[in-house]
Amino acid sequence: MRLLDIPGFLGHLHPLVVHLPIGFLLLAMIFDLLSYHNRYAYLKQAVSFTLLAGFIAAFTACILGYMLSLSGDYNEITLSNHKFSGIVLAFIAGLLFFITTKKGRSFLRVPPGLFSLLFMAVIVLMAYTGHQGGSLTHGNMYLSMETLTEGRRQKPVNAGDAMIFEDVVHPMLQSRCGQCHQAGKLKGKLSVKTLAGLLKGGKHGAAVTPGKLTESELFKRITLDPDNEEYMPADGKTPLTKNETEIIRWWIEKAMAAEGKKIASFKDKEIIEPRVAVFLGLSKTLPGEITNSIAQHINPDIPQTADAAVIQRLRNNGLLVRVMLQKPVMLDITLPAGSGKKIAGIKNDLKSVAKNIVWLNLSGNSFTEKDLDFLYLFTNIEKLRLEKNPVSDAISEQLVALPHLEALNLNETNITNLGLGKLGKNPALKRIYSWKTAVK
Repeated sequence: MRLLDIPGFLGHLHPLVVHLPIGFLLLAMIFDLLSYHNRYAYLKQAVSFTLLAGFIAAFTACILGYMLSLSGDYNEITLSNHKFSGIVLAFIAGLLFFITTKKGRSFLRVPPGLFSLLFMAVIVLMAYTGHQGGSLTHGNMYLSMETLTEGRRQKPVNAGDAMIFEDVVHPMLQSRCGQCHQAGKLKGKLSVKTLAGLLKGGKHGAAVTPGKLTESELFKRITLDPDNEEYMPADGKTPLTKNETEIIRWWIEKAMAAEGKKIASFKDKEIIEPRVAVFLGLSKTLPGEITNSIAQHINPDIPQTADAAVIQRLRNNGLLVRVMLQKPVMLDITLPAGSGKKIAGIKNDLKSVAKNIVWLNLSGNSFTEKDLDFLYLFTNIEKLRLEKNPVSDAISEQLVALPHLEALNLNETNITNLGLGKLGKNPALKRIYSWKTAVK
């Protein structure tokens, strides 16, 4: 049973709550300074209440900030500075509030001028605390002369003149991954700031291995199921698009993770130029690409029609059925992970439209190879996802003869080298994913 991560969830509220003490304390100082003018003397009475609100907000932000600090790989010095200054700020805010109360004045009387100076000191401390927090979020260099004087690369006028790493891959990774993998916040001890950092990798190994997708942790993470806890980017951040993922695939596999090279200098530039043009905003569509990334080659064996009643029954049973093309009828079917559905309840309907199914996702539903003994009927399937199911090597007997199966996901299954060897006899298979299995 997976326990709820309550502290981790509450910690993510810190960036929201942390702005409240900033507003309350600034407002309290404005009230205090304005109260020196006779016209606004009545604002003096609002200082105490506003300080109380600031103290409560600062105290709450400290608690949530501590919870958040447990969930990330932060620079220890910056984190310590932020944490200590935040605690001191909350304490002083509470002290200033106490001074404004009747009981506080009986213990300690502070002249108005000194009180205002203390207030200004609090604002300075708050600015320092905020700067440390910004360094944790955006990196230590986010507010520095290096950032200020850093020149922007001029946008290439065409895809061929673009530098594959400097103009394409690096900006892509900085945009999608830079917030969590930079100086001040190195999740997994990985930095995406330079190619050297990617080649060095983090605690899980090299992020990029030139020419080897299976050994490139970066590519593994961005192509995982979004529901996987190791999928990147994490925490609900905007994932890479299919086009961006394909560019990274090509850069690692075909361009050998190069830097300092123009697209035009590669032999198979015709493959990647259209994708780079789309990424750079020089083109809106990929030439010849069918909507929703359907393969350019349409299999003539796919039936022109499909039983609409069967499709509706599958949908009524909780399956997601997407019609990818009307002529012929090409289907993309997903049974949501952890659905609790028994295969017997949907088996006959799946068999009825088997030849129409091009993409099928049955991941995470506790199906065995015995449950899936009808997969051999899916003769036109191109992508099949069976990850997180207890299927073993016997499943390969059904899949080895599927003539159009190009991609097969067997992550976190019971597949071994024996089953993988059998699957290798299928000439159509281009990609088999076997992460977290017994495959060596």
